[in-house]
Amino acid sequence: MRILAMTNLYPNPWQPHRAPFNRHQFRILNERHPVQVIAPISWIDERNARKVSGPSLGDERRISLDGLTVEHPRYWFPPKIARSWYGHCFRFSVGKAFRSAIAQFRPDLIFTPWAYPDGWAAVRMGHAAGLPVVLQCHGSDILLLDQFPSRRKRTVEAVTAADGVVAVSRDIASHLYRLGASRERVRVIHDGVDRTRFSPGSRTEARRRLGWIKVDPMMLFVGNLVAVKAVDVLLNAAAELAGSGQRFDLVVIGEGSLRSELEQLAQALGLGDRVTFRGAVPQTDLPMWYRAANLLVLPSHSEGVPNVLLEASACGTPWVASRVGGIPEIAHLGVNSLVPPNSPGELAAAIRTMLKSPADHPGIAPKPREDAVAELIEFLEERLRSFPTAAG
Repeated sequence: MRILAMTNLYPNPWQPHRAPFNRHQFRILNERHPVQVIAPISWIDERNARKVSGPSLGDERRISLDGLTVEHPRYWFPPKIARSWYGHCFRFSVGKAFRSAIAQFRPDLIFTPWAYPDGWAAVRMGHAAGLPVVLQCHGSDILLLDQFPSRRKRTVEAVTAADGVVAVSRDIASHLYRLGASRERVRVIHDGVDRTRFSPGSRTEARRRLGWIKVDPMMLFVGNLVAVKAVDVLLNAAAELAGSGQRFDLVVIGEGSLRSELEQLAQALGLGDRVTFRGAVPQTDLPMWYRAANLLVLPSHSEGVPNVLLEASACGTPWVASRVGGIPEIAHLGVNSLVPPNSPGELAAAIRTMLKSPADHPGIAPKPREDAVAELIEFLEERLRSFPTAAG
């Protein structure tokens, strides 16, 4: 089975830390079935990155990563307007790379881990080429449709026309059914983690290796600094904890459009000496941060099944998270506490309890990502067999 993977969620020379879960998933897939990747780069992201680091792609815009051939066409679209046309923009932008892959790589199936615009374009292009298309839905591509009504119609078209849809949680699957996706074509596959990388370890040693010399309990946030992650709720909870005399340091790992605003909020709340914004860090460094932390906190308004909670569980790090999306489905993993979203007071109370009564055991670790990929391969093979041309 030759798989053409097509998604904007993949590392590129200017964004090497982008979507590490897809990078790991594609690498494992490629160990068992040949995979080629088309990963378009937003023209805005590329323009901004060039200002900082200069060009890093040749004219062919093709590189090799983890043994995979990766094409990086430039993704053209009108920013923040005409979102219902983004699928057409995506299809136009990847057209040349797609036709080249069809002719030279000769895939048997298209796999696209994002519903819109990536999945919508993949379904139209794949079916036009006589190939089955399987989508993977991670969370906000399905759960936040009400925030972007112009995306809704195209997303519905994508998930109802796809030959298969992987949902990373039962919660996302239920949303897919409500959008009209066929139950026979939807498969729930909870993700796993790279257990060779994410595993328990000494907190003292982790802090030494990170150069962290503070002694107070460390709270950790890992994620994009965007509204849905609700870092402002975490900062307000932290201010309440500080006001009650709770000792702690908060480390915020990640980048995003709200970073400057959140840094200003931390200062306004009197948390300047307690909160450290580290920016993005390499995936290889994350296990050390999980081990160094006393607690991971994820106060999101919406989630699928967050990789950061799986990774923290694998490292034996307790966590507090919002009771949203697929998070309750993994509450049996690790040591954790769930709270209502957008509730700084309840979040602060849960954090205080977890810091006061530290876990004396690592809890249950999530499954290896290799097991999740094996389930994915089984589903891809099933959908390939059921595609009309397969029987002919």
